Amino acid sequence: MSQAPTADDALDRHEVIDYYALDDKAIENPPTSLLKSLTKIGPGLILAGSIVGTGELIATTGLGAKEGYVLLWLILLSCVIKVFVQVELGRYAITHGKTTLAALDTLPGPRLGTSWLSWLWLFMMLTTQAQIGAMEGLVGQAAHMAFPGASAAVAKFGASINPSFGDFLAKHPEHFWATLTGLAAIALLLSGGYRRLEKITTALVAFVTFVTVACVLGLPFTDFPVKWDELKTGFEFAMPVTGVFLAASTFGITGVGASELFAYPYWCIEKGYARSVGPRDESDSWAKRARGWLRIMQLDAWFSMIVFTVATVAFYILGAAVLKPQGLIPQGSGMIETLAQMYVKPLGTWTREVFLVGAWAVLFKTLYVATAGNSRLTADFLNLAGLWRTHDVRGRERTVSAFCVFYPLLAIFLFFAFPDPKTLVAIGGYAQSLMLPLITGAAIFLRLRDADRRVGPLFITDILVWIAFFSISIVASYSVYHLVTINLLK
Repeated sequence: MSQAPTADDALDRHEVIDYYALDDKAIENPPTSLLKSLTKIGPGLILAGSIVGTGELIATTGLGAKEGYVLLWLILLSCVIKVFVQVELGRYAITHGKTTLAALDTLPGPRLGTSWLSWLWLFMMLTTQAQIGAMEGLVGQAAHMAFPGASAAVAKFGASINPSFGDFLAKHPEHFWATLTGLAAIALLLSGGYRRLEKITTALVAFVTFVTVACVLGLPFTDFPVKWDELKTGFEFAMPVTGVFLAASTFGITGVGASELFAYPYWCIEKGYARSVGPRDESDSWAKRARGWLRIMQLDAWFSMIVFTVATVAFYILGAAVLKPQGLIPQGSGMIETLAQMYVKPLGTWTREVFLVGAWAVLFKTLYVATAGNSRLTADFLNLAGLWRTHDVRGRERTVSAFCVFYPLLAIFLFFAFPDPKTLVAIGGYAQSLMLPLITGAAIFLRLRDADRRVGPLFITDILVWIAFFSISIVASYSVYHLVTINLLK
């Protein structure tokens, strides 16, 4: 096995850094006013587009429906604590001009072309394709509910080709819509780059957050009001034994999951933060410029945290307030129908169509953003591992485009093979939960090894990153212990 390159060696490797090369021509001073700074945010909102997805619509509402308000503290902790890690990874990308996997390529330890942690990322990412499969399947369910007539017409057309095919489409109409969704995502991903991604996800996140919060605010005027005596149990830091696996999965998915932590530096670089800072040097002007753009990145991260925390808590409260009293647990082929009750029961049947549109927006944007991020990371991984090297921008873009086709098709296959979306989401969330301590530990290692006091975090921020590491590690360790002991007792 080869020796890990140093940080400077990795920065100089042409095949790794070419696509994100920094030069003096793109240098730009950061804005100083809050209003102008807000016009420069974006990577965090792309992340929010991925975060406010299956974790919230399925896992978070499912947790609320099963356990009530008791795990509200875990939802809040999950949303807030991981942002400190996100900021540190963004800091490293901006001040060193390197992607996440390029930074991890400098870690010590076993190597097979690239770092052992990069290989673990690949394993986790492939596992989380189960979540993408669930998204496509749930979009299929929502589309069938919204357009049953179209589903019947498709089945009739299928029968004209082959009677057996027609019967299959009649029994499983969601399969057609899931396939159509995957193909639509592919077409959209191939038609635009970062700017389009940012605009689409910002609009969809705003829509989904508004609709969900409006439903929560309307609960006091329904038969399912939020009662303070029940709500305050969510801050007693209890962990019900029956909900350990689901809680661990939710902790891995909600807030900034491991997948989003890996992807965030890529979006920061594509937004232009690192290019605006310019190549690293020892001048005071570079340090001042870097500190300014780091403040923009922090504003971006914490603004998006407020957005996805509000949405996540709203989904959890809807599950606890509406679904749990009725004994409804979202699962199986009827998941979308069950989730629709969060809106229909308290607000009336007219909200059914609103929910279906909202569910489509939630799931489609997550499919869209997650595939875009995974494709970029995969191209980077193949390059670093020496499995498929690209030496110029066009070569990398072709690789990214290829995986923007491959991953949605893989997700369709997974949905066909494993039609229970809740199980697929739990598997992906559990894999992310186990990866969180590793990526957090790596962020701390990079921070300590390549420290530059001129652009380093405040002392209190360092402390909070360590708290994040220990909190994440405790949750992951407890969930592994619980899973192992349960299996052994069986």
